[in-house]
Amino acid sequence: MKTRRLITVAAFAILLMLGQAGAAYAAELHVLCSLGLKSVVEELVPQFERTSGHKVVVEYGLAAQFKQQIESGKDFDLAILTPALIDDLIKQSKMAADSRAVIARTGLGLMIRAGGRKPDVSSTDAFKRALLGAKSIAFAKEGASGVAFVATVERLGMTETLKSKFKATGSGEEVNDLVVRGEADFGVLPLSEILAVKGAELGGMFPADIQTFITMAGAVNPKAKQGAAARDLLKFLTSTGVLPTIKAKGMERI
Repeated sequence: MKTRRLITVAAFAILLMLGQAGAAYAAELHVLCSLGLKSVVEELVPQFERTSGHKVVVEYGLAAQFKQQIESGKDFDLAILTPALIDDLIKQSKMAADSRAVIARTGLGLMIRAGGRKPDVSSTDAFKRALLGAKSIAFAKEGASGVAFVATVERLGMTETLKSKFKATGSGEEVNDLVVRGEADFGVLPLSEILAVKGAELGGMFPADIQTFITMAGAVNPKAKQGAAARDLLKFLTSTGVLPTIKAKGMERI
């Protein structure tokens, strides 16, 4: 009995030591995340926190604005932006090249107020007619989706015709508000952002021949305080096990 008691005490001591070690290694990660992946990250980060023991603090915003902040010295451990922005930051030694990884992509769609009449976007000609018939079209002027939309309109030769209908906003949240309040007929956003908006719904995706995909990728700060944990989070976000969540949020991985 005495021997058994000693073994029990020893086992408890080992578990206590392991728990203390885990607490010592637990990290608080600072993540900068583009709004294009917000719905995915909100779903997956709690799972990562439970399994890893780490705490993840996520700041959401426009990828282009995060890039500017990183260039100005903003502190972070992991950033999720568009690949082009990450590649530019890698050239500036602001991100670690060996950590760069594509997470998922999503196409552009027209957001409408919930219950509204869905436009015909079955072809490029139908899409053009839908834009011409709208009284107002909202988009985030510095967002990847807004930049892509303006470029698409330019390719279609409709810039001058549609200019008076444009409501260029400073963020995707402002686009959401305009559509939900009925102050914009359409909001141009990635599907992953549209599906998350209460009071709005998908009016239709851009036709395949003019579709633009917004890709989200991640990379670690080479000077990250929690570099190892940041790489673990990125590895989790790019694993095959999270694909059902990515698909459910309107994204895909190719």
